[in-house]
Amino acid sequence: TPEVGFELLVFHATGTGGEAMESLINDGLITGVVDVTTTELADELVGGVLSAGPDRLEAAGNAGIPQGVCPGATDMVNFGSIETVPAKFKKRLFHIHNPTVTLMRTTPAENKKLGEITASKLNKAKGPAAAVIPLQGVSQIDAPGYSFHAPKADKAYRDAFMKTINEKKVLVKEVDANINDDVFAAEVVATFLEISAP
Repeated sequence: TPEVGFELLVFHATGTGGEAMESLINDGLITGVVDVTTTELADELVGGVLSAGPDRLEAAGNAGIPQGVCPGATDMVNFGSIETVPAKFKKRLFHIHNPTVTLMRTTPAENKKLGEITASKLNKAKGPAAAVIPLQGVSQIDAPGYSFHAPKADKAYRDAFMKTINEKKVLVKEVDANINDDVFAAEVVATFLEISAP
């Protein structure tokens, strides 16, 4: 917001959204990033339809601008209608979001890899970087009582992330909340302002 020195632009994590954001960062038009939804990394890793390519989550670090990153929706891989899901995944857990969007739950092994990938990319940042991790689910349907709630998978992400991250370079905070909770959003904003302060 203008009162803290930033004008807000929103990019949807739809593959093209992530690509557009990274492109504008590379062009020098973005001065800071709050990257809440990194689900495109899951699609790139597993083979979903919303990948933003292998360079996703690298532009801000290369540009040296402040970036706050969260594992938003890393519990899911995106596909079209249920009929379009590759046969090799037929035994996996799905959530049919609507007739044209099918979400597949990521496994502990996939989450481990995603934690490593995210931390490795943040470790290369040339500017201030932070990660804020929710402990009560990385999406609404990963919250306790919902279909994608899988504490072992989320723990696999966190454990791999913490093992890989360089905490001397990257500020890491964990919040005992779901990623959609107001308290989590407030912590993400506060953390971003903390690392972007002159």
